[in-house]
Amino acid sequence: MKLIQKNFLKGTREFELEGDIVNVRIKRIFKEEKLTIGLSTLNPDPVANRSYLEFHSHTKSGPVLSLFLNKPNAEQFNTFIDMLKQRVHEENNALAGVNVASQSAGLAANIYEEPPEFKEFGHNRLKNKGQNVNPTRVEESIQLLEKYMDKEEIKPLLAALEALKTEPQNDSYFMQIENAFNDLGIMQGAVLTYAPYLSILLADDPFANE
Repeated sequence: MKLIQKNFLKGTREFELEGDIVNVRIKRIFKEEKLTIGLSTLNPDPVANRSYLEFHSHTKSGPVLSLFLNKPNAEQFNTFIDMLKQRVHEENNALAGVNVASQSAGLAANIYEEPPEFKEFGHNRLKNKGQNVNPTRVEESIQLLEKYMDKEEIKPLLAALEALKTEPQNDSYFMQIENAFNDLGIMQGAVLTYAPYLSILLADDPFANE
């Protein structure tokens, strides 16, 4: 799998997944760099930093892998990032001696960090628990999503989060968030990357942690 990103000032960056490594090629006007990074050295949870999405290592501070956000477009970017995160998880698990193939389907979904099947959550499960919602973290999630994603593409989700922020005890807003998230398709991974608090709101026990 390959991703090619172009920036007028900073040149072209090519990323190619190959086995347990990612090959990086950075081309500028007068300079070209080639890097090979072992996937097992990366932390699978990237960090959004202004116009970049950065992967750090387990030991060193600072980014090891840095990609332009949403280039060449949001769909290709998110597809590549989801695959990269899955492969990093696999390599980390293999290094730790975890036999991923023997895990149950539910556990495997957690290992690969695939979006959970939120349609299974019942409305009653959330009833009368709205007082535990953290409005500050909801507001932070809204700000991060507006900053790093196309607001028009996630408009229903943003509207539901705004409503929940003002009325955290209103159970119907959870259903709106759930439905809006389910409709995102391939963008679900990016939303959870930039707004991880959503994974708490939509978890089996969404109020276990704030």
